[in-house]
Amino acid sequence: MSSRRCALESLTEWEDTSRYAEDILADRAKRFGLSSPDRALAVDILYGTIRNLFLLDGIIDELRRGSIKPDTQDLLRIGLYQLFCSDIAEHAAVNETVNLARNHERGLVNAILRNAQRQKEELTRKIASWSLEDRFSHPGELIERWVKQFGEEETAKLCEWNNQPPQNYARINPLASDEEALKRVRSETEASWVGENYPDFFRFEGAPNHEWLDQGLIYVQDPSTTHACQLLDPKPGETILDACAAPGGKTSLLAAMMNNEGSIVATDNSTLRLERTEENLDRLGVKNVEIREQDWTLQNDPEPLFDGILLDVPCSNSGVMRRRVDVRWRLQPGDITRHAELQQRILQGASRALKPGGRIVYSTCSIDAEENEKVIEASGLTIEKVTHALPWRDGFDGSFAALLRP
Repeated sequence: MSSRRCALESLTEWEDTSRYAEDILADRAKRFGLSSPDRALAVDILYGTIRNLFLLDGIIDELRRGSIKPDTQDLLRIGLYQLFCSDIAEHAAVNETVNLARNHERGLVNAILRNAQRQKEELTRKIASWSLEDRFSHPGELIERWVKQFGEEETAKLCEWNNQPPQNYARINPLASDEEALKRVRSETEASWVGENYPDFFRFEGAPNHEWLDQGLIYVQDPSTTHACQLLDPKPGETILDACAAPGGKTSLLAAMMNNEGSIVATDNSTLRLERTEENLDRLGVKNVEIREQDWTLQNDPEPLFDGILLDVPCSNSGVMRRRVDVRWRLQPGDITRHAELQQRILQGASRALKPGGRIVYSTCSIDAEENEKVIEASGLTIEKVTHALPWRDGFDGSFAALLRP
């Protein structure tokens, strides 16, 4: 009951405010005093419901004609999510949801959910013929954009990917000072290693090992984030700029690749984000990083100091919608174009800090060509190599990285 109540109240607040679902749930789970398993159930119900809003509302429309109050709509959504999109036992999904209902709505909620349970097979067949927008609960503008870029079949695969809970990954940190502890971590995670293309990465279920996190032995990170760092290929002794560094995940990976030798300047335009970056780097044993606050969109004439620049620019996050449930509902028409314009300015500003003969890696966690190929093609820089991670194809978060030279 507490898990479902927490999910229901979080959903209502999410609709009524601009707060992120993750932050809302964290606050309410703490208030409810949820155990780890109960919190995991609340996360599943809340995030799953948000991912499937159009689908769930379509099912409600099939079962009920006429208006329904918003609070009752939310209650039906979480019940129908459990019935149609989760592995929760049907009797538990119906009974526990009905138990959450207020007296005046209990009869209606019970009737609709039990009717849905009886008609589940028929409704499931009908859903298969719905549009991609309604079946997979993605705004029509995104669907149209992706169909133009990838085709309808691949877009369906992407949408299906986005609607599944994400796999969790962490990276073993070779800079940690406790070598014996590192050996134990490697031994205990060996069965979950991702593979030779992603050394030190492993999968985990549920919450990460907080003791390992606190000791700087691991860092929670998706394997796709390595592509940009591998393209940059920093060497010990070089001077590297991580121009959009917060919260420091790629910075720490660069430092590990350099064996803490040479120097890295990590910049961001937010004091708060840089404070978090500094905390992360300290915990991870990074020694060769200087942190600076810097806005690369401003007019400046920096000295050409850097052998290599990593430019992981702000973007639409279209490649990580599986992980960030709010993204699809927050993107507005024109946002991607505005992101691309900002990315152009950051790339132009940061590239002036490159030494002659140096290289830049431009990267995003977007899968949209306007933020990726079109930005680098307009930069005037030479495109040497490009890598894409497409979620439904590669099994990781979506990302883009390009190696550029003057």
